[in-house]
Amino acid sequence: MSETDVGKSHREGAFERVVVTVNRWVVIAMMVVMTTLVFVNVICRYILNFSIIWAEEVSQYLMVWVAFLAAGLALREGRHVAIEMLQDRLPSRARRMMRHLVAMLLILFMGILIVLGFQFASFAWDQETPVLNIPLGIPYLAVPIGALLLLIHLFFLYRAYIDGRYDVPESLEAEIDEEVL
Repeated sequence: MSETDVGKSHREGAFERVVVTVNRWVVIAMMVVMTTLVFVNVICRYILNFSIIWAEEVSQYLMVWVAFLAAGLALREGRHVAIEMLQDRLPSRARRMMRHLVAMLLILFMGILIVLGFQFASFAWDQETPVLNIPLGIPYLAVPIGALLLLIHLFFLYRAYIDGRYDVPESLEAEIDEEVL
C-alpha cells in the first residue's frame, strides 16, 4: 500500500471522486450560509434592534438539507451509530453475511425512502412555506435526495462496507488510538 492509499479502504474512480467532492462542498457551503445567516441575524436582533424575517426559516431548511446530504459522507467514514457487538463475535464468514444482510436492508430502506420522499415532496409542492412563500416540496426534497446520495455512497463502498473497512480521517484515528491506550 502506498502512502497515497493510507486511510483509503478502496480505490476511488474519477466519478466517485467528483460525487464525493461535490457532496462535501455543497454541505460545507450550506453550513457556511446557515452559520453566517444565524450570526448576522443575532447581531441584527440584539444590536441593531431588527430581525431578518426569513433567516430562521432558511436556517431550519438548510439544517435539514445538511443532515440528509451529509448522511452518505458519514457512511463513508463509519460514523453512523451501529451496534456491532453481535457481528463482531461472529466468525469471519458469518460476519460478512450479516453485513451483506444489513447492506441489503439499508438499500431497501433507502429505496423506499426515495420513492416515498419524492411522492411526499410532490404532494406538498402546491403548498407554500410560511415566510419565503416557496413550494413546501423544496425543503421536503432533502429526504429523497439525501437517501439517493447515501445509496450512491453505499454502492461505491459496498465491498469495503462488507469487509468492515472505512475511510477514517486521521483525526478520528487519533481519537480511537487514544481510547485504546
